[in-house]
Amino acid sequence: MFRNQYDNDVTVWSPQGRIHQIEYAMEAVKQGSATVGLKSKTHAVLVALKRAPSELSAHQKKIIAIDEHVGISIAGLTADARLLSKFMRTECLNSRYAFDTSLPVSRLVASVGNKSQINTQRYGRRPFGVGILIAGYDEMGPHVYQTCPSANYFDCKAMAIGSRSQSARTYLERNMDKFLDSSLEELVKHGLRALRDTLPQEAELTTKNCSVAVVGKDTAFTVHEDDNVKQFLSGIDTEKRRADAPPKAAPMEQEAEGTATTEGDQQPKQEDQPMEH
Repeated sequence: MFRNQYDNDVTVWSPQGRIHQIEYAMEAVKQGSATVGLKSKTHAVLVALKRAPSELSAHQKKIIAIDEHVGISIAGLTADARLLSKFMRTECLNSRYAFDTSLPVSRLVASVGNKSQINTQRYGRRPFGVGILIAGYDEMGPHVYQTCPSANYFDCKAMAIGSRSQSARTYLERNMDKFLDSSLEELVKHGLRALRDTLPQEAELTTKNCSVAVVGKDTAFTVHEDDNVKQFLSGIDTEKRRADAPPKAAPMEQEAEGTATTEGDQQPKQEDQPMEH
């Protein structure tokens, strides 16, 4: 069941200098549905792929508004993201109450990193099993940040996390030079194209499984769901997908892609996968 004797607690180092519990939490992020963040000179955009646990339930929301100037998209355990989003909202409210101004995005991200780091150092805790893309706009302009279960955070020009997100990162790297001078409409299209590359060949983006959020100069953080996404999807519906988009994946591979396997590991069954989505 366990990789070795060094992964029973987050405070135990392996002889190779690794903390396996943190690595396991980062694998939970790779099993979550993909999300993409990117920015231009004036706007930041989040695009997320939603999943439904079954045909009888609604799709799980992936983008969460934090304040008028900032919001997040998630990949990993939704319950952990809910706790962190509540913490972020409290930090933003405290800034408005104490200083009568919005909290700079960089300080908000640093606070999340400090909170996440506590769980990687204290006995009896576990790391947060969620990766977050934070998009915001402040006096310094638009921002896209990534946070990890390891408590690392990065200021990004563009980023994709979640299941099969490597295909989206490849698209972002190829087109990164176009983002800064793009209009808001073009920026959203780039995000949707990158997100579409994470899907198997037989799947397509629809108004049900896709969410879009924008924030920028003179634009408060706004989440577009369901029919409101149609205006963005119509711009890429007629375009052909890239030839190197992910092939059709087996059901087990779709849920557990990216999970590292070493000798002696036992892959969990489908019903044992984390409840993300």
